[in-house]
Amino acid sequence: DEQRPSFGGPSAHDEWSLPNAERYALQYTDGRQTYITELNRGEIKNGSILRLTTSPDQEAERLYSGIQSNNVDVKTDSLKKLASLSQDVTFAQEFINRNGLKQIFYIILAHTLKAFMELMEHDFVSWETLSAAFIKKIVSYVNMNAMDASVQQLSMSILENMVPSSRVLFELVKKEVTVDRLLTHLQVTNAQLQLKAMALLIALLLAATDAERQVWGGGKHWGLSEPLGDEMAHYLYVLQSVSLNLHERRMRMSMDPYSQVWELSYSSGSSLLAVLPLEVRNNSNPAEDLRRAPPGLLALDNMVYFSRHTPSAYSRFILENSSREDKHECPFARSSIQLTLILCEILHVGEPCSETAQAFYPMFFGQDHFFEELFCICIQLVNKTWKEMRATQEDFDKVLQVVREQITRTLSLKPTSLELFKTRVNALNYSEILKLRQTERLHQEETLAVPVLELRERLKPELLELIRQQRLLRLCEGTLFRKISSRRRQDKLWYCRLSPNHKVLHYGDVEEGVHSPPIESLPEKIPVADMKALLVGKECPHTKEKSSGKQNKDVLELAFSIVYDVEEYCLNFVAPTRYEFCLWTDGLNVLLGKEMTSERTQTDLDVLLSMELKLRLLDLENISIPDNPPPVPKPPSNLNFCYDFSHAEQ
Repeated sequence: DEQRPSFGGPSAHDEWSLPNAERYALQYTDGRQTYITELNRGEIKNGSILRLTTSPDQEAERLYSGIQSNNVDVKTDSLKKLASLSQDVTFAQEFINRNGLKQIFYIILAHTLKAFMELMEHDFVSWETLSAAFIKKIVSYVNMNAMDASVQQLSMSILENMVPSSRVLFELVKKEVTVDRLLTHLQVTNAQLQLKAMALLIALLLAATDAERQVWGGGKHWGLSEPLGDEMAHYLYVLQSVSLNLHERRMRMSMDPYSQVWELSYSSGSSLLAVLPLEVRNNSNPAEDLRRAPPGLLALDNMVYFSRHTPSAYSRFILENSSREDKHECPFARSSIQLTLILCEILHVGEPCSETAQAFYPMFFGQDHFFEELFCICIQLVNKTWKEMRATQEDFDKVLQVVREQITRTLSLKPTSLELFKTRVNALNYSEILKLRQTERLHQEETLAVPVLELRERLKPELLELIRQQRLLRLCEGTLFRKISSRRRQDKLWYCRLSPNHKVLHYGDVEEGVHSPPIESLPEKIPVADMKALLVGKECPHTKEKSSGKQNKDVLELAFSIVYDVEEYCLNFVAPTRYEFCLWTDGLNVLLGKEMTSERTQTDLDVLLSMELKLRLLDLENISIPDNPPPVPKPPSNLNFCYDFSHAEQ
């Protein structure tokens, strides 16, 4: 009926009794499925079949959102529907008005960049063959504000792969990509975009010189979202390690005692020069202690920093000790040198970055001049602990051992700021350290008593069986593994898990963001009965294949392979962490009927034994357990005290 409204408006509400009538429209069911509008309603022929559907603007909005979805199925269905409806001029106008063409361009661009990156991964073509114009175009996607997140992620991945391959490419990318732009990407809520930005920053830092790292790694206030994934934790560890290693050059540089000490002391603008002769007035050369490397000149740098930036604390340290007797004086320079060495050892300054480590200190990323500021806190801790121990010059090594323990125990708590570290480390005074040592010593003595050791041996088989069951359960849950490529750490993902009946290993490739795929979605299978052996480390074929290049120690420590079938095929693994490596190698050894050999097995066994022993010995608290059982008394001379009940029954 042409007198009825085509769609929208209050009249449609009256005729069709539809609420929100503007959200609906009529559409042909056959052919091009064109929408009926006021402009074409006169073209409707008798017998045409129409259907009531959502209006063009509503459908355009839905599909515009659908093609941006992170759900692959939703995105695919939206694109299919878009291809069908785009023939209609009314829908096309609504979709274009929403900037839909630009979104389609981003989708095509993202797939193009993905294809390019995957092709380059095969190493058939060198990255150096790329033109500067192409690289600048990729960089422009990273630097652009109004750009699709998936395009920016892929662009940063391409640049990340490009940087280590050539110094020329590094210089070009470094020139075009600004630190501020990468920091902007690190502030967004998109975790994947943060990850790719951090990966690019790390690639640039690793390829840079120390001077360039000073500029690139200067700002540490990243503001990263929680919780952090394994990959981001690793990148933060690398950033921390690279930044701390900037101190390596000074740490390994010995000082010329006849020139540098005086020049540096005078230039410090403090009373440092006056202190050194006071402290070592019995020594002919006051700079002799500063010749050791490590800590080298880094110790002198720290002393100068302390005197310049905390002059009141520095003066208090000097004045307090100058008023003490000579034997009770805490030596400032000697303490500073030894403390600098302790901090370098604890923070692994000068050690190469691990490929798998994820241990970082959150407070590092909220503080400029982290190492120097940490020294300022700890040198005051030395003086405080010295007073608490009432130490003399002969106790110097003991005091520094206590200080090392105070620092190590506090860092293990992962304080989020230096202020919190300072509060906690000062609370952990000498008396607290003595209490902790006493508790640990008593616990050790209890567990070494002969009866306790015998009980441990009796409990071991039961607890080892418990650990075996836990390992198999962990294999049933499965783990996400990464295929390690030659140039970068992250690559394609695959998942492996054991069937609930412990008879089949299921595995297969998975998409990014999938954490625990159902067992039915993993297409590949290995029957446990076909497994022949477990290889680890250098024995694995995938580590032998890469032996021509620089062998990565960390990857070797996480590599293992399953040999299976009569043809002796291999399924190769690189565990994400040492913990996962231990769980998987233990679990596979259980399936093969072998002993669990990882260090984690012994750790878990010790924890379970300790817990079980404590429960069993609760009733013996405060009762000393003898090393030997009580003696068995001699038998009595006669047994006349025994009564024969058989006579009484008769």
